[in-house]
Amino acid sequence: NHIYVAPGHAHLVCRRERGKIVIDYQTHYAQSRYCPSVDAMFESVASLYGADGMAVVLSGMGNDGVIGARAVSDAGGSVLVQDMESSVVWGMPGAVAREHLATAILAPAQMTEVLGRIVKLA
Repeated sequence: NHIYVAPGHAHLVCRRERGKIVIDYQTHYAQSRYCPSVDAMFESVASLYGADGMAVVLSGMGNDGVIGARAVSDAGGSVLVQDMESSVVWGMPGAVAREHLATAILAPAQMTEVLGRIVKLA
């Protein structure tokens, strides 16, 4: 298991290389004014994983995540959004929820339960 963090100057994306999925940095992403942008990652997840993809949108400012959440949703994947009550700032999760892209709106503790069940099924 790994945790990947995007640096302040690039977007984190996943792509296929020689039959394997790799995590990479992308320095240009015209769809968003934010850098790093979670939209870039979510769009790459949607294109690689389709209906098996998932986006998790946690507390944050702005509307970053809407474009990518739409891509994941349109591909048949799931979009989990942090609820307003547990969010410090409901900007990003709220923007995704207002676009009706959330599969579920949950507190982080509930998300861990859902993600745990999904991992056990895989």
